[in-house]
Amino acid sequence: MSNALGFGKAELRRLAGSRSFERGLGYLSSVSALEIGERSVTATVDGTDVYEVELTEHEDGLTGCCDCPYGQGGNFCKHCVAVGLSVLQQAESVPKRRAAAASRGRQLTAWLESRSRDELLCLVQEHIAGDRDLRRRLELRAAAAGDDPSAVREHILGSARHPALRPVRLRRVRGRPRLLAPGRRGGLRTAHPGSGRSTEAVRMARDAIEALARTYGEIDDSDGVIGDVATKLAAAHLEACRTARPDSALTADWLVAHLLGGLNDATDILLSDYTDVLGKAGLARARERAAAALRDNPKGWTEKYLMEQLMRAEGSVDALIALHAADLAPSGATHLLIAQELERAGRPAEALQWAERGLREAEPDRVLETLLVDFACERYIRAGRAADVVAIRRDVLLRHRSLAAYRDLRTAAHAAGCWDETERTRALDALRADARPRKSLGHSGSTLVDALLDDGDHDAAWEAATEGYADGSQWLTLADRTRERRPADALTVYLRLIGPLLTRTSDATYEHLAELLLSARTCHRALGTEDAFTAYMTALRTDQKRKRELMALLDQHGL
Repeated sequence: MSNALGFGKAELRRLAGSRSFERGLGYLSSVSALEIGERSVTATVDGTDVYEVELTEHEDGLTGCCDCPYGQGGNFCKHCVAVGLSVLQQAESVPKRRAAAASRGRQLTAWLESRSRDELLCLVQEHIAGDRDLRRRLELRAAAAGDDPSAVREHILGSARHPALRPVRLRRVRGRPRLLAPGRRGGLRTAHPGSGRSTEAVRMARDAIEALARTYGEIDDSDGVIGDVATKLAAAHLEACRTARPDSALTADWLVAHLLGGLNDATDILLSDYTDVLGKAGLARARERAAAALRDNPKGWTEKYLMEQLMRAEGSVDALIALHAADLAPSGATHLLIAQELERAGRPAEALQWAERGLREAEPDRVLETLLVDFACERYIRAGRAADVVAIRRDVLLRHRSLAAYRDLRTAAHAAGCWDETERTRALDALRADARPRKSLGHSGSTLVDALLDDGDHDAAWEAATEGYADGSQWLTLADRTRERRPADALTVYLRLIGPLLTRTSDATYEHLAELLLSARTCHRALGTEDAFTAYMTALRTDQKRKRELMALLDQHGL
């Protein structure tokens, strides 16, 4: 993927078709989290749902994928169009952002090469615990030697048809299979006690679940049959245990071993669903086993999650809090979990105390957990403590000088009636102190200019930009917003931005160049200097006459 964009609006229209392209124009403002990497572009688009989009440039063209229903069918959808257009709008910054991505990649490679085997192993295990897709891929590579996936598949399907396992009906809730509650119409059915089938069902379900767990990553489930069967097997095992009442200690041992084995993806069994099967003795046994595992691996995600399930099943809120408190994240994320648990337990005062503690204890060099800030602010608002909300939002801005933090502070201060010159000036001073003056249009801009633009304070934004705090994108935004009132200033910006583009070639460059020229013409008309623009265009066409695509585009726009 080259540093110059290899696609333009015409390519997006060709890939998407006219209908999807036109619909994509309406989603430009819905694009967020745009990341331009060395080889691809990713973003989210807020439509009927929040969709993940990835565009990739290849030698033979552009491809796009989106997890919306239309995109999952292999189509270049309107969300892909919106992301592509967003990238084109930021074409000036793409080379720098790609170079930065490449630099980060080299730094990461160098850092990984400097780690020891044990450090790398810990790092991989840490990410395996939090990334199910990664875990499945690695499990596929590490599948047990000698297992035949096709044979395992047939075994699983055969187990599901065993007489001991009666049918389980499913319904779909927002596209995800959910079991109907036991005992309700259409719910689970197993053999009656005393028939002998319930005990056999427990054994058969366990055999099938264990076989599936060992080789799930290798089994071909393109038709989705195994996934549905896995859900039914888990449900049948639970209902069979409720009917047969197997030994609670042995059941606890099996559940803990299965859940700690890290191979529960196929069935998603939850120990908390077995509370009535295990009883007090079984829960105590499971907790003893889980506690031992956690002592052996105190940082283990699976071990900790299992303990959380047990404590919730027992209603042990204080024990659950102690579990979280033993390993507090520096971002305040764990403080938030504790606060949420306390609020669910009907202890709002303690919940707020933990949220406040998280705000105090979060490490300055870490990004503060956004949901923790929102949690505390929402409760302050309910309590009528508007001034405290402003104080929190002010602290967040000082920690992380972003436009989002500035907006949050402005909203809170307006609600408190204190967005006066003192509060606003203090916030802008913080942004000004954080932003180093930029000496050229090619450098990144500043949050200071973004904030002033967001406030609609264009005069102050012009002043900051003139002092060197703006990049090319910010200069362009400023010129676009003020050209009716300041056409001469806006024209100067457009001409400065046009200059570097004349040495480049690509569809995206030509499109951007045409848009700037149209804007420059608007300024000349406002100034009454159309003859000067005509002379400028004559000279430009003479200089650029060998660029046939550019000439055709200028003709198309009447330039």
